[in-house]
Amino acid sequence: MTNIELIQTLNQQKHLTFEQWTQLIGTFTEREQAYAADLAREISLARFGNKIFFRGIIEFTNYCKNDCLYCGIRRSSGASRYRLSKEDILLSCEDGYRAGFRTFVLQGGEDPWFSDERMEEIVKAIREGYPDCAITLSLGERSRESYQRLFDAGADRYLLRHETADKQHYESLHPPEISFENRMRCLYDLRDIGYQTGCGMMVGTPGQRPEHLARDMLFMCGFRPQMIGTGPFLPHHDTPFAKEPGGTVKQTLYLLSLIRILLPWVLLPATTALGTIDPKGRERGILAGANVLMPNLSPPGVRKKYELYDNKLCTGDEAAESLRILRERICQIGYDLTVDRGDSPMTGGQKREYPR
Repeated sequence: MTNIELIQTLNQQKHLTFEQWTQLIGTFTEREQAYAADLAREISLARFGNKIFFRGIIEFTNYCKNDCLYCGIRRSSGASRYRLSKEDILLSCEDGYRAGFRTFVLQGGEDPWFSDERMEEIVKAIREGYPDCAITLSLGERSRESYQRLFDAGADRYLLRHETADKQHYESLHPPEISFENRMRCLYDLRDIGYQTGCGMMVGTPGQRPEHLARDMLFMCGFRPQMIGTGPFLPHHDTPFAKEPGGTVKQTLYLLSLIRILLPWVLLPATTALGTIDPKGRERGILAGANVLMPNLSPPGVRKKYELYDNKLCTGDEAAESLRILRERICQIGYDLTVDRGDSPMTGGQKREYPR
């Protein structure tokens, strides 16, 4: 089958074989990418209209106990460390709420200082203060009991990128104490508890091949996450991957389109990383099928310290100004921001089946 025929089959059947995915991802042309983007955009418009959901990210700690080989806030990096207080976090929520945000994303490194008790207190305070808002957590790997406590405290969603669904490739990106099996355990625990669960992979990581990305697509097809965060790998100067080439805009946009065709109702961000390597990256992501943007609500003084990769897109704009600028930019391509929690209509997929 040609790649155009494979894209048509994907649209009709919502499934491809491993060999078909490998071909489709490994051999595409600009014409095939444009075909996929047009189809993905039609699918997104049919389900969500021209409305783009926006979520406010609060990067509340850049301490991390892990030493992942690609990450700029890894334990052994020379990052200038910070933690936001509960009061700082609530002030960021207040600023965001006044500006129109109805989803808050608490994102941080795996910082043991933020124990279950501290996080439970923070989540409860946000839930009590903003009952009409969604609370999304992105805190990395924790125990099932921890996830349950935070869910019971009022969290709605959890973002945890699987990063790669190939075990050997996963191990090449992480130190030995971080296991592929535990990452998968976390994702299934989150979904089983009842979170709207997000996974996702980095595009263009060192050693990544089309076969790895084919496994990602098969995993996501079976897992059926409500959200998928996919952006290009970008190197950081203070990591073992400092000299490695980054992922490309072209491949990232193509994969966004294929994900939209595979999972029409998924919430799919055009990531900050995409906007970092291309000034129009987020707009191009929307035109490739994305339907979520995630502006930064962190206090301006700490935004540059949460540097997962070099040259991260970062402005000092206040919440309202950031939204105004974003709205102007996406209006130019025929879209608008919607003041909505933006909950996913999707339900979870297969029971626990770890890809190999």
